[in-house]
Amino acid sequence: MRIALAQIDVTVGDIDGNLERCLDAVACAADADLVVLPELALTGYPPEDLLARAGFVEYAEDAVQRFAERATRPAVVGFVERGERGIHNAAALVGGGMISAIYRKRLLPNYGVFDEERYFEAGDADVIVTIAGTPCAITICEDIWHPATVERLASSGARVVLNLSASPYHRGKGGERESMLRLRAVANGVWVAYCNLVGGQDELVFDGRSMVFAPDGTLVARAEAFAEDDVCAEVGADTVRPLTGAIAAAPVAAEELYRALVLGLADYCGKNGFTDVVLGLSGGIDSALVAAVAADALGPAHVHGVLMPGPYSSAGSVDDALALAVSLGIDKRTLPIGGPLDAFLETLRPSSGDLGRTLTEENLQARVRGTLLMALSNTNGWLVLATGNKSELAVGYSTLYGDMAGGYAPIKDVFKTNVYELARWRNRDGEVIPRATIDKPPSAELRPDQTDQDSLPPYDELDAILLGYIEQDRSVDDLLASGHDAAAVERVVRMVDAAEYKRRQAAPGTRVTAKAFGRDRRMPITNAYRG
Repeated sequence: MRIALAQIDVTVGDIDGNLERCLDAVACAADADLVVLPELALTGYPPEDLLARAGFVEYAEDAVQRFAERATRPAVVGFVERGERGIHNAAALVGGGMISAIYRKRLLPNYGVFDEERYFEAGDADVIVTIAGTPCAITICEDIWHPATVERLASSGARVVLNLSASPYHRGKGGERESMLRLRAVANGVWVAYCNLVGGQDELVFDGRSMVFAPDGTLVARAEAFAEDDVCAEVGADTVRPLTGAIAAAPVAAEELYRALVLGLADYCGKNGFTDVVLGLSGGIDSALVAAVAADALGPAHVHGVLMPGPYSSAGSVDDALALAVSLGIDKRTLPIGGPLDAFLETLRPSSGDLGRTLTEENLQARVRGTLLMALSNTNGWLVLATGNKSELAVGYSTLYGDMAGGYAPIKDVFKTNVYELARWRNRDGEVIPRATIDKPPSAELRPDQTDQDSLPPYDELDAILLGYIEQDRSVDDLLASGHDAAAVERVVRMVDAAEYKRRQAAPGTRVTAKAFGRDRRMPITNAYRG
């Protein structure tokens, strides 16, 4: 049989728009015996508390009926179904103007970013259907990650296992997923046809990379990463016949991470009605990377960089910011903060005295800049991009209502060491981010001769501790046993715990690690535990 995987980018809640996107994908799959669409393609994933609204569920069920009536060839599509005991994450097989089978997801993930047990009731039955003479089992996302599922389906006669998925990206997930799918195919002697969602949804980004594996483990087809795509393959036969051009290259390392950031920002803006973004250009590495990502996501004409030099801004940083704006081709403007800063200090003088060269003055500089960016946002309708990275957010090396101000934070889940990696990758075909920006010691430039390492351990050391404490949930004792410096560990852990209240107020941003702040890591602000 000839199967088509339609890897599409849908929007949560846009049921009518998603329906048309699904129908267009089916219509374009010429000569396919079956078209497979992603998990919850008609509602978007994850719909979260929209599922508590009866009208939403009813409209979603109506959409699958309309899909069945209008689909021009057999297809299987993800949708929301109201059952006798609750709501199901379901897949409908349609053909000839009607729904011929419905599968209800049996294994509901309830870890990390997933809260499916909050919303869905698990199904209790397998579904194996015959398509073009081939027995095919329908599964949804989590089902296939458990070996027993495919073992059971293969023993029941399935020759092809279809999987509709909305599997979000984190760094390394693509290779992990591919290895798992190959293992399922080989271990059970079945074909595996996996169709994944693509696109950004709030903090999540879905990387696509839909795939078909033969029973011997041969990769027969693979769709593009981080882009809408469709692939076709001949499945079910004893002879493996890969189709020419059906295997897209898989991005790795920095390219993969960068493309995830670009797609996450592009879809956040596009799906929320923002055409333009604005950000502060400090001449530092973080704002430079965010500007590059924004220019690639939206086009340079839609990116507005604002230089806001203050009393401690170096001439080199100003020059680097200007050079970056020119190399990217983005709009640039300069709004010095000296006057507003002096006005704040003078206003506070009767209550606070001379605040020169204090932490208060440093934070005021950041807050003046945040205020100016938000004013430009109000005036022009631009989305403010916060430029902080995960290392800074982790330890609270940021100013509330200052450099944390913004509607989206593209690199909030990117450690500082990875920021440098991405900047170097972006410069692979020529210098876009100034070399001086990459080479100079990082500094907030809020006081004379300031560097980040005045307040923080070196970033290589800091990020290694943060990786263990945040993403691996390792204890202080465990970190010390791994050879980390005791004083550095105790200091970093204390800073991470104390900054939880700041992170609760941070802008959303693209999730690219296995444990991002927010959806993955939910720590109490009031917390006396230390360990």
